[in-house]
Amino acid sequence: MADIMTKEQRSKTMGAIRAQSKLENLFSKKLWNSGLRFRKNVRKLKGTPDIAIQKYKIVIFVDSCFWHGCPVHFKRPKSNQEFWDKKIARNRDRDKEVDNYYLEKGWHLKRIWEHEIRSDLEGSVERTVEFINEIKNFDRPSVIGKSL
Repeated sequence: MADIMTKEQRSKTMGAIRAQSKLENLFSKKLWNSGLRFRKNVRKLKGTPDIAIQKYKIVIFVDSCFWHGCPVHFKRPKSNQEFWDKKIARNRDRDKEVDNYYLEKGWHLKRIWEHEIRSDLEGSVERTVEFINEIKNFDRPSVIGKSL
């Protein structure tokens, strides 16, 4: 079926979609209920991290197995393969660019695959909480030698 929009109109329309996955919402609610406070989908940060704690320079991305080309679960579409190969390759390259950006700026970065959350939600939340707490405790100023 032919598209009734031009390529530019379609790009603008698709770019305006700001959907969040149910899985991402479930994961972030569990993190919130564990006592962590953060912002979701912070547009002013590069790559629009799914979870950001700017005070501690922490960004967390939840990567879809399809859109980010999971080495375990990605299933290549049977039609329009050239398009999808380019699309997934560009997404992977963009992920690397974003990772390098944050690492060069001294941020702490965590990427979680969709399948990790699906197979072990509680474990994914626990590992993420541990990751964040290690950074928060490391960044906390020492009070050794302080008189009370």
